[in-house]
Amino acid sequence: MTPKASSPGMTQGVPIEPMPMELIASPLDWLFAEHYRQRQLCRTIDAAAVMPERPSRLLAVIIDYLRHDLPLHVLDEEEDLFPLLRRRCPPEDDIHGVLGMLSSDHHAEAASAARLADRLEEVLRASEDRPMTPDLVRSMGNFTQRERRHIALENAVVLPIARLRLTPRDLSGLSRRLAARRGRG
Repeated sequence: MTPKASSPGMTQGVPIEPMPMELIASPLDWLFAEHYRQRQLCRTIDAAAVMPERPSRLLAVIIDYLRHDLPLHVLDEEEDLFPLLRRRCPPEDDIHGVLGMLSSDHHAEAASAARLADRLEEVLRASEDRPMTPDLVRSMGNFTQRERRHIALENAVVLPIARLRLTPRDLSGLSRRLAARRGRG
């Protein structure tokens, strides 16, 4: 049975909407849509953290996203988008420091996401159905807070500069790499 859209952490009955694969042809729109999905992840984590009973379905969705979707997105940016921007942006864009900070965030985010996924898997395996521990709830809140800041910076700074600086050829190549990473190339 599908949860109703009004359930905590739900958007149109699904905690994290699937990516529309046709967006891959517009890679900057794809990345923006992925940031939207990351905000859905944050809302789902926030909702799961305060539920009085173990939200097994939500935890499974969160774990899957942290283990699969998030690492793919980080690769999209680290291996493809950021190198393109480093090549295309003139010094006056002052993007190198921002990209360095975001890369550092990605490294910390990967470790934090793996730890959080491990801890949530422990909750799923537990024989007792009880609320999250205060320490885990804090960890979940810290993760979503950092993630939201990171997404805001990418949406406000990186993607607008990418729209300005990347060439049609860059975008076509980026689209091919995103598709190949997902087995569609």
